[in-house]
Amino acid sequence: SILKNILELYLKNKYLSLSSGFSAEISVFVQMGASVQLDIQTQELPEFDDLYWKNDKSENIVKYTNESKKGKLHSSHKDRVYFNNKTFSLTLKNMQKTDSGLYTAVASGESDNNIVTYRVSVIDAVEAPVLTMNSNGSSSDSCTVNFTCRAHELMIDSSYQNNRCSKEEVTSQINTLILDCSQKSIICNHSNPVSWKEDRINITQRCDDNKKNNSKNETDSSFLWPVVALVAVIILICVSVFLYYRHKKDVLGTKVYLNWELNVFSNLKTIQSQRITIIISASFGHHLSVVWAPPQCIL
Repeated sequence: SILKNILELYLKNKYLSLSSGFSAEISVFVQMGASVQLDIQTQELPEFDDLYWKNDKSENIVKYTNESKKGKLHSSHKDRVYFNNKTFSLTLKNMQKTDSGLYTAVASGESDNNIVTYRVSVIDAVEAPVLTMNSNGSSSDSCTVNFTCRAHELMIDSSYQNNRCSKEEVTSQINTLILDCSQKSIICNHSNPVSWKEDRINITQRCDDNKKNNSKNETDSSFLWPVVALVAVIILICVSVFLYYRHKKDVLGTKVYLNWELNVFSNLKTIQSQRITIIISASFGHHLSVVWAPPQCIL
């Protein structure tokens, strides 16, 4: 009884499938300019007189007649369509974005049965991603690199340390950006359903070069410091000698200025004053003035 019920349920479902058709929608992505093959996805077709493929614009792309066993292509699709008379598959060539839409295989007899429906999306190939190093540092036992993986509107910031990094992935609609690394390379992969491109950096070479540069800088520094110290000592000695001789010259170079001032009042024909001013200027800006004035006399 149970077996009978199972058999009846199976036959009922099979009958419903045949009568209603295999109308499950299948999504297909095609790259611009490429071709795509659409199969009927079943070996058990219902009895039919004609089988045709149509699009969502209600255009019959091809019509196959069971009596003649031949398919006839629509005039507007002759150069871009191939129909297989044995498998009933449809191949669309040189796809453009205007070709995106629904494509349905229909078996026509006493009634029309949708065999399969494809939703075809024609898209561009992805653009190449860009992988850039922001900073890196290396020591004798480790290497750390910070980097950015960027493509389209997607971006991943991460770091490589101790010969590994965590795999990261971001998605936007149909575009996916994946960042991964091995012991030798950092890999930035950009993909969509029809194409993929990648950019990679040889991290082993970068780390080795950085270690060599660090070693060279340390060696240069070990030779540089003694030279700097020697130059500093020489400069200090030169400055000290210069200051010593300058001070000695200022002390020995004391100058004595003798200034005579004579004021004569011509109207009175009198020497009102006659004085001698002796100015002794020493170093450090100090001076000593000695003034001598003779008695007044009338000429």
